Amino acid sequence: MTGLASPPLRKAAPAAGTTPGVPQAPPRRTALLPTTALVLGALYCLLPVAWVIVAATKADDELFSTFTFLPGTGLTDNLGELTAYRDGIYWKWMGNSVLYAGLGALLSTVVSAFAGYALAVYRFRGREVFFNVMLTGVLMPPVILAIPQYLLMAEADLTDSHASVLLPLILSPYGVYLGRVYAEAAIPMELVEAGRMDGAGEWRIFTRIAVPMLAPGLVTIFLFQFVAIWNNFLLPFIMLGDDEKFPMTVGLFTLLKQGASQPALYTLVITGALLAVVPLIALFLVIQRFWSLDLLSGAVKS
Repeated sequence: MTGLASPPLRKAAPAAGTTPGVPQAPPRRTALLPTTALVLGALYCLLPVAWVIVAATKADDELFSTFTFLPGTGLTDNLGELTAYRDGIYWKWMGNSVLYAGLGALLSTVVSAFAGYALAVYRFRGREVFFNVMLTGVLMPPVILAIPQYLLMAEADLTDSHASVLLPLILSPYGVYLGRVYAEAAIPMELVEAGRMDGAGEWRIFTRIAVPMLAPGLVTIFLFQFVAIWNNFLLPFIMLGDDEKFPMTVGLFTLLKQGASQPALYTLVITGALLAVVPLIALFLVIQRFWSLDLLSGAVKS
């Protein structure tokens, strides 16, 4: 007696959008631990900013008597008092910071462009030794260099002047390092050699060929230097004695010290700190398009 043959098993049809015979990746799941760490890190960075924004809106009697993150009613009064304080000295500090950071970052970017290009393109004896010695400046804490810089400025009779703050900031070892790395990556030596064969001088090659290619990197160097100089406290604190020449950081520090005996100045310090962030935000918004253009050009070249 023969049994009935069982019907052959039919394979299940592949799901839509899948390729037969190719193993499928497991469904993606949100990594809880990294996401939680990122959220906590963002809160840690943003909470002080939120506190400054809220505290700047509070009047003198609201600063220490109301809930921390409850907005106040004194923002316009704080702005008016800050502007009127000592005939608007705050805005002199703001102007000094713009001068130190803007001119200092510009000069430092120019020096970094020249030095980085020379170290990347030219071959000369002692090049690597010079570069390595200069890089030790990146490892030096500013507090170690501030006192020798002050003594040098004192010998040149330049202390308590704008030049005493600007001159030490022109040469940035980190800026030169970035300039060389970016020049080596962005400037093909074939273009430099082609320019020389066409009879172009070294200055023309640098300005017409190298600088356009270095532009995104130079913008990055300018931004780093601007932010570093804008936030610099120790060097101007040591160099300057006239508060009319103080940058924002030192000026607000002097207000904070006076706040121990005049608590009403605390609101001015907080409002001034809030206004001091505005130029940095504006700078980021203005120059971020240069990075976008660089990314787009890199995608086109690839």
